[in-house]
Amino acid sequence: MSQDDSSFQSLRWEDDHLTILDQTFLPDREVYIDLNSVGQIWDAIKKQKLRGGPAIGIAGAYGLYFGVLNLPDSAFQTFHSECQRIADYIKSAQPAAMNLSWSLQRVLKTIFAHKEEDINLIKEKVLDTAITIHQEDRRMCKTIGKNGLDIVPKNAGILTHDNTGGLATGEYGTALSVISHAHNAGKLKMVWVNETRPLLQGARLTTWELKKSEIPHTLNVDAAAAILMKEGKIDLVITGADRISKNGDTVNRIGTYNLAVLANAHHIPFYIAAPLSTVDMNLEKGDEFELEEREPDEVTHFGNKQTAPDKIDVYNPAFDITPNKLITGFITEKGLIKPDFKKNFEGLLS
Repeated sequence: MSQDDSSFQSLRWEDDHLTILDQTFLPDREVYIDLNSVGQIWDAIKKQKLRGGPAIGIAGAYGLYFGVLNLPDSAFQTFHSECQRIADYIKSAQPAAMNLSWSLQRVLKTIFAHKEEDINLIKEKVLDTAITIHQEDRRMCKTIGKNGLDIVPKNAGILTHDNTGGLATGEYGTALSVISHAHNAGKLKMVWVNETRPLLQGARLTTWELKKSEIPHTLNVDAAAAILMKEGKIDLVITGADRISKNGDTVNRIGTYNLAVLANAHHIPFYIAAPLSTVDMNLEKGDEFELEEREPDEVTHFGNKQTAPDKIDVYNPAFDITPNKLITGFITEKGLIKPDFKKNFEGLLS
């Protein structure tokens, strides 16, 4: 199966609305829903109907278009202030996602660049920019997959976490793009998929994508990662990222830090696959980032079944921070980036 045949798109722009695959129904059902308002985009991001940094960024850009579409034809300063307010509202749905902040800022810059033009024309430019961000992400993710091929040994066992495929991006994915390219090149023996508690993005989503692509995979409980490494079944770990600081510290789905520590203890390479838009050059180090904590019932319930006593304290962070010293390298659309991460990021992004 070719890379193009095995790719998957979780969101599509169709004339005047955005169609997404509602991931909360997976893997049981494939339910597509149409979004045509900024409120619907916010809700889809907040409730993880759509998830993954790049996909959220794309949706946010379209959401900003929906938000400005019905703004009155006013003075540019008033119009621009309203655009900023709408962007802040969209960002509040998922503050951790750097791609969301990046895409919204890019659209706002486009708006400001056309400040001398008619408001209705500016609105068209907003849509054009959103579509461009979407198309660029598809190309970048495919390139990330190709750029990661050299790090994958023959007959490789790869462990991954969360979902980093076409469901999380415009198409192809980040870590799963590398995995898919490795499979097509005949270098892959097995993908080990962390279930990714508590929302089971690995179990529900990653295995769904791998099965569709006919890529060999095995689902494992998160706590089995150490024994898999000890038994020699893991040659490298590849995950995605929600935000990368200037020095390479990486914010990602909770459980990523665990894998990095385990990989280091077992002398296994640990890679992050992500577009450079995930790098926040205003964030000097990961410790400056405030981690989001999610609802307790994600931990106290499994499905509709209560699995913990009433009214207990719950710690449910959505993300953790992996220190740069535990990261072997970043697989990006510009190639493989190795330490010194700060120096190399500055060279590429300054």
